[in-house]
Amino acid sequence: MRLLNRIEFLAAGVYAVMLSAPAARGNVALTVVTDRGSVQGALSGDGQVRAFLGIPYAAPPVGPLRWKPPQPAPAWSGVRSATRFGPRCMQTQLFPDMVFRDSGPSEDCLTLNVWTPVAKSAGPLPVMVWIHGGGFVTGGSSEPRQDGEHLARKGVVVVSMNYRLGIFGFFALPSLAAESPKHAAGNYGLMDQAAALDWVRRNIAAFGGDPAKVTIFGESAGSISVSAQMASPVSRGLFVGAIGESGGALTGPGLTFLSLPVSEQRGQQFAESAFKNSSLAFLRSVSAADLLKAAAAAPHRLKTFWPNVDGDFLPESVPAIYAKGNQARVPLLAGWNKDEGSGDVLGQPEKPTPASLRAMATSRFGAKASDFLKAYSASNDAEALRVSEDFSGDAFIAYSTWEWLEAQVETGDAPVYRYRFDLGSPGDPFHPAAIGAFHSDDIEYVFGTLDSRRGAKWRPEDYKLSELMQAYWTNFAKAGDPNNSGLPRWPVYNEAAKWQVMHLSPDSEARPDRHRDRYLFLQQVWGPDATP
Repeated sequence: MRLLNRIEFLAAGVYAVMLSAPAARGNVALTVVTDRGSVQGALSGDGQVRAFLGIPYAAPPVGPLRWKPPQPAPAWSGVRSATRFGPRCMQTQLFPDMVFRDSGPSEDCLTLNVWTPVAKSAGPLPVMVWIHGGGFVTGGSSEPRQDGEHLARKGVVVVSMNYRLGIFGFFALPSLAAESPKHAAGNYGLMDQAAALDWVRRNIAAFGGDPAKVTIFGESAGSISVSAQMASPVSRGLFVGAIGESGGALTGPGLTFLSLPVSEQRGQQFAESAFKNSSLAFLRSVSAADLLKAAAAAPHRLKTFWPNVDGDFLPESVPAIYAKGNQARVPLLAGWNKDEGSGDVLGQPEKPTPASLRAMATSRFGAKASDFLKAYSASNDAEALRVSEDFSGDAFIAYSTWEWLEAQVETGDAPVYRYRFDLGSPGDPFHPAAIGAFHSDDIEYVFGTLDSRRGAKWRPEDYKLSELMQAYWTNFAKAGDPNNSGLPRWPVYNEAAKWQVMHLSPDSEARPDRHRDRYLFLQQVWGPDATP
């Protein structure tokens, strides 16, 4: 057994013991009846939260169900133990900051977790359904930083799920489309997310949650997923609010979803190159380990196994759906971190200068270089460094999030709230402090799990901001509005309110967007109506 697997296995066992130890205390109901069978969870260490882990929400997507839409989970008899996380979906670990408490990756991975407060409430509680990130190729629901226990103490029910990734979740072939009654292929991972939401609709009342008050939230690929779930008719009516942390599926370099023909072509090329055989019978007979190994070695693997406009889950492109107002018209809270792309800039051997910024602008934007330099102006090296960091973050993930916010303001017919996470964290061994509020830095603050980050030396201001963000996020889940008495006022985001952005820091405040010109420029060159 690899050292990492042994550590993960031990961590899973320790967590199960921590949950199980107080299980017999008091008269707390730890057995819940779902529509597939009964599950028995356990209490948190302080006895305030019930946790139910590893509940199947769909059938194992193996054998003939590989690359099929999720099917109903088999029913079981007796009481199923729900004190350990289910295996994460098949993946190679790409990001060193990911730590898992499950037993390891498996193709049989479609499980979810529920955290619910023990304290009695006046009625059913709002539900927050988390979609993890990881570029659609890695991640899982067992990460300590995404544990729902602390949020549940704020008076909400928290759900997280595993969903198929990489080649298992986003593989398209003409033959897969041909066997589909909807003539669709790919997007199995997004369908898994929708199936988990449908499980919540059917079952969450038994855990104390309100199926009519579900908010979906996610970070990075999870945030992109939230924007896609809003666009899909498959998920319509399964949630009433959405939160996106760094990522949207509308437009932006490298993030736009593929067309089905392109996705099929890339899948066909992969199968022929890796196996010299693209028949479904053969590919479904290949072991999960061999399939993963081949996919990991494929060139351009991220864009080969990527969501597409399949004609079923997404009947049209995501921008087209939002432009027509056919997305879910629900309140949206979304934003990004100040230093999303700073690490890429600071890691370069030569730091940007005004001269190098001009050269980059000419190379990248040609005749529109002067427009870029007006929006990202720099008169000295320090300014060139900062605007280069900003542009790197915009190109990576911020612009796509901005485009999503704008589209929802334009056609969503519901309140929209925008934020920027500004506090530079103390970092950790994988994220040096020099890169400030880096991509994914916000997760522990939202979940109240700062102490789960290995090697970080947290300050009082970090805990203060975490409490504030938990309050904003759970307020939004409860009322579609992050505001409540005692918190800095968070205005809606629209033209009438002067495009107010909540800057999240120990002294959070809302201010009009100072850089709207940048995103309007990027919309000209990258947006859905951009001209070459």
